[in-house]
Amino acid sequence: MATVGRPDRQRHLAEACVAEALVIIGESGIEALSLREVARRLGVSHQAPYKHFPSRDHLVAELVRQAFHDFAASLDARPAATGPAEDLAGMGTAYLHYAHTHPLHYRLMFGTPLPDPASHPAMMEAARHAFMLLRDRLTRMRPDADAAAVDRDAMFVWSCMHGAASIMQTPAVAALGLHQQILADTPQHILRRVGDALQRP
Repeated sequence: MATVGRPDRQRHLAEACVAEALVIIGESGIEALSLREVARRLGVSHQAPYKHFPSRDHLVAELVRQAFHDFAASLDARPAATGPAEDLAGMGTAYLHYAHTHPLHYRLMFGTPLPDPASHPAMMEAARHAFMLLRDRLTRMRPDADAAAVDRDAMFVWSCMHGAASIMQTPAVAALGLHQQILADTPQHILRRVGDALQRP
């Protein structure tokens, strides 16, 4: 009977390591993360996390993988739209909403030195899915565009969304003295401008 619960206990330890790693990063930044510190905080032997994560990079890769998975799921769950342009706007809204409501996960995806993707192939699977969602909507908007043009437009849209999400998270914005309504209107204004730009040849 003693061995029946072991896989479940091990699974819980792996999940606990991930959860505690997020706490550490949220409190002190990615630089403070180590498997030894995770073990210390969980009250387990310093070797215990290594059963699930052979190195710090493996733990970071799992954090990033989960963040991208949640991010892609939020894009997939956006409300249905009547056409590709409206759907692209909905995707942008979902992007900015995720960045606003999950700032730590967003920084993990886009503001953290990533482990080598070749050594951690699962890390970027959901990221590729999210990017292909964007490419698909752009292709539907401009079915005559070649693949290179679609990729350029995808990078343009992503750059705008990332810039908006990053700026809205920085305390520097609050120091500019902008009216609160301007700040509240900014995400939708950016989305409209992006939509306008994509209508041009």
